[in-house]
Amino acid sequence: MFSYFLRRPTAWLCAALTMTLAIQAQAGIVLNTTRVIYPATDKEVSLQVHNTGTSEILAQSWLEADNESPAASHPLFAITPALARMAGNAKQLIRIIYAGEGLPTDRESVLWLNVQEIPQTARENELQIAIRQRIKLFYRPQGLTEDPLQAAQTLQWQVRDGQLEVVNPGPYHVSMIKLSASHRGQIVFQEDSRMLAPKAHMQWPLKAISRQAPLDLAFISINDFGGQEPYRAKVTADRVIQANKADSRPD
Repeated sequence: MFSYFLRRPTAWLCAALTMTLAIQAQAGIVLNTTRVIYPATDKEVSLQVHNTGTSEILAQSWLEADNESPAASHPLFAITPALARMAGNAKQLIRIIYAGEGLPTDRESVLWLNVQEIPQTARENELQIAIRQRIKLFYRPQGLTEDPLQAAQTLQWQVRDGQLEVVNPGPYHVSMIKLSASHRGQIVFQEDSRMLAPKAHMQWPLKAISRQAPLDLAFISINDFGGQEPYRAKVTADRVIQANKADSRPD
């Protein structure tokens, strides 16, 4: 009986190691970009998918809007190939083609691009996980004269009725991470990430603050190239201000 209980943990450990090694051997798919920008002047855009594993896989690609189910494809775009067989360590070019109509012409639109690995049938005692990469695709119509790299700087910040308010007057989405506001050295607002749509506004409730002392606002904007740009501002009550790009060099 004693030797039986000794053998059971050993068997469990071996099974766990087998599954771990199987997961590591499977590796996964990697995209060569963190976001896709689609100018209307381009007939198509593309990105590269890399199968970093050693086994053959199928790579399935589709687009979806924020409010759609994960399996729903977006009819305004064609993706080719939508399903690609990829050998181990192979690379595949995915092309995205817009139908030419159906999206707003006065502002940027955003969709989600999904690329999912479909592994081969698992062998006995082998665990396989379908890995999906999900990134944003920004479609930009013709005629937008504003500079997208200045979109974060055009945001309008204000404290109103005990809330931090921001308005995006421009035609581009602004992606932000690590948003925070402090008042006299105390953090009164924090949020990990937020994307503000064109012409949209957002309000966040604040802890009790004095009207005399300004809020020290800080956030990081993600630009077209996936780069992180820090911004700072001092926000006061009933006055609209814009944040300025901060020095990102270490102290």
